[in-house]
Amino acid sequence: MPPNDLIPPSYRDGALRMAEAIREIDDVVVASHVNPDGDAVGAMAVAGHILHSMGKKFILYSGAGLPRSFSFLSLPDTVRTSLESPPLAFHSALFLDCNEPHRLGQELAGRMAGLAGVNIDHHPGRGMGSRANWIFPQAAATTQLMAYVAICLGLPLAGDIAVAVAVGLITDTGGFRHGNTDADALSLMVHLTRNGCNISRLRDILENDWTLDRMRLWAKLTSRVRLERGGTVAFCRVMSDDLLEHQCAKEDIEGLVEHLRRLRGVRVAALLLEDSRQTCKFSLRSAEGSNVLAAASALGGGGHVNAAGGTLRLAPALAESALLDAVCRQLDRESRTIPLQGN
Repeated sequence: MPPNDLIPPSYRDGALRMAEAIREIDDVVVASHVNPDGDAVGAMAVAGHILHSMGKKFILYSGAGLPRSFSFLSLPDTVRTSLESPPLAFHSALFLDCNEPHRLGQELAGRMAGLAGVNIDHHPGRGMGSRANWIFPQAAATTQLMAYVAICLGLPLAGDIAVAVAVGLITDTGGFRHGNTDADALSLMVHLTRNGCNISRLRDILENDWTLDRMRLWAKLTSRVRLERGGTVAFCRVMSDDLLEHQCAKEDIEGLVEHLRRLRGVRVAALLLEDSRQTCKFSLRSAEGSNVLAAASALGGGGHVNAAGGTLRLAPALAESALLDAVCRQLDRESRTIPLQGN
C-alpha cells in the first residue's frame, strides 16, 4: 500500500499543513496537557521522533513528568519537568492533545506569548497555535493525527514511532471499545500491526502491571460507589488520604471511571478526585447518546461527548454536589421528549 493511501481523504489537508508548519519551526518545546494520558505521551513521543529525524532542536516538557505506566516508551530525549535553565532558548512550541492554555500548566501557559505555536489536537475547541492549528475531533486520538503528519514528512510508521502511535490509539479508544473506534483508526492499527507492532504485548504491558496496593485501593473505592438518579448515574469520590493510605499515585485510579460504566443501567459514570483541600478533578464517561461534554463544559471542563473532565475549585463536598447537579441536569434535558405537532 502506498504510504499516502494510509491517510484518509478528510485528514490529508490538515496533515499536509502541519507537516509544513513543523518544517518552518525550530528550537521547539513539545508539550501536552497536565497529567498526560497514553495519547498525550504517545503524541509527544511521535513529535520528538519527527523533530529528531529532521535535525531540529527541541525539548520534551511535562511539568508533572510522565506516568510510570508509560516508562517503557522509547523517547528521543529526556522529559523535562521544569523550564528553568533549559538547554535551548526555545522560540517555538508544539502543543499536543490540548487546545486550552490553562491545561498546559501554569509554567508553560505563562510563557506562550511570543512563541510560534503549532497546535494539534482531537478535542473540540478553537486551537491556541499562533502559527498553525489542526483541531480535528473526528480523530480517535491525537497520535492518529501525528501518524498522518509523520507520513507526510516521509517517516515510516515503524519501530518506536509505531509503538507510540499504537499506545495512543489503544488507550484513547479503551482498547478499541469506545465509540471513537472507527474504520480509520482500525485501518491505521492494521498497518502498525503489519509492520511489527504487537498489540497483545502492548496491552499486556499497559493493563497487567498492577501492584497489590493498587488492587486494594480499587477494592476500597468500588465499595464506596453509589448510584444516583434512579441508577442511571454511578458516582465515586476519591480522597487524597485514600491514595496515601495505599501508597498509590493519581495514575493508579486511571480506568476506574470506565469501570463504573460497567454497572447495569448506568448512563453516566462520575469520578471526583480531591486534588487539594479546595480543588477537585473530575472525570465523566457515558453511554452512547449521553453527552458528558455538555455537563463538563457547564463546569468549565472539556473533552468529548462520551468522555470528559475538568477541575472544580471547590472543597470536595461542594464539588460533589456541583458535579452531580450538572450531570443530572444534562440527563434530564436529554430525557425530555418534544410532543409531535401537526396533523
